[in-house]
Amino acid sequence: MLPRTYEDQHCSIAASLEILGDRWTLLIVREACLGVTRFADFQSRLGLARTVLSDRLTRLTAAGVFERHRYQEQPERHEYLLTQRGRDVWPVLNALMTWGDQHVMAGQAPFRIIHRGCGGPVDERRRCETCGQEVDVTQVRRVPGPGARPPDADPGGFEGLTSIP
Repeated sequence: MLPRTYEDQHCSIAASLEILGDRWTLLIVREACLGVTRFADFQSRLGLARTVLSDRLTRLTAAGVFERHRYQEQPERHEYLLTQRGRDVWPVLNALMTWGDQHVMAGQAPFRIIHRGCGGPVDERRRCETCGQEVDVTQVRRVPGPGARPPDADPGGFEGLTSIP
């Protein structure tokens, strides 16, 4: 069994896993890349316990993936905005999604990533297949793919999300 931390490993992958190495963390960052910023929205979209979400957001903020900003004083509420460090996780998420679409979902992608500029599909290299532009996470949105579930069956559905602001 692997130890909980990778402190003895002098490796960039191990160091990255210290920050991003569990499924909830990657799914939180995925949702942030798609425009989610508020605690209640992360919780409702992901269906995870408040304590787990609070812990992961605290860790991601401490690691510089998010910045925490107050958006309401009474009661005090905060939103979590991706930093550049957080936005730089998107290529990793895109690669995982591409791998999963091909090898796990048998080509029936639950959603597709498209370029906001022209509406073209974005490939595994994060390049628009229609106009050829290389795109970053601020220039994309997700739409249902051929393997999408009906909106009422998918807590991580598409209602109201496009991309990060």
